[in-house]
Amino acid sequence: MTPRALPNPGWGPLSALPGNPLMWVLILSEMLVFSAFFALYAWQRASETAIFNASQQQLEPLMGGLNTLVLLTSGLCVALAVEAVSADRIPRARRWLGGAMALGMLFGGIKIIEYADKFAVGITPETNTFFGFYYGLTAFHFAHVLFGLALLALVTWRTSTENVETAAAFWHMVDLIWILLYPLLYLLR
Repeated sequence: MTPRALPNPGWGPLSALPGNPLMWVLILSEMLVFSAFFALYAWQRASETAIFNASQQQLEPLMGGLNTLVLLTSGLCVALAVEAVSADRIPRARRWLGGAMALGMLFGGIKIIEYADKFAVGITPETNTFFGFYYGLTAFHFAHVLFGLALLALVTWRTSTENVETAAAFWHMVDLIWILLYPLLYLLR
């Protein structure tokens, strides 16, 4: 009697996703955390509508829009890096990753300028509930940008299809979170 091979349970539905399945576990958990923050923001906004509307007027939608363009372009660079590494064009993939990192750093620089402008006029996280959320949500997102930049740097050094796909998945989550944060904080009234 020939022994039958046991089916490999793998990671179930996660095994069909690009990159390392553990990154997808992290991404899903981070999306849940951000979702909870968004729900709390909506609840507070509903109870303090006037304060939130007045405070939003003190933000610069153009700066947030510029940062959206920068971050989405960075995401495009990462997608092109995935395409390049899949075609075994490692130098090209590394250039795209370098472009993504440069744009990610530009995003951070613009965000720091925004923070400095607000602090210069006395607007801090303690100003009111809206600015507590503004600083909290954008700083939490910024921490994810920094972690994403570290991942991109690591996979630029250790370039493989799985590594680049793994970092790209995280970077696209960072993009997605910003796409939700930008209108939530800067535009929706």
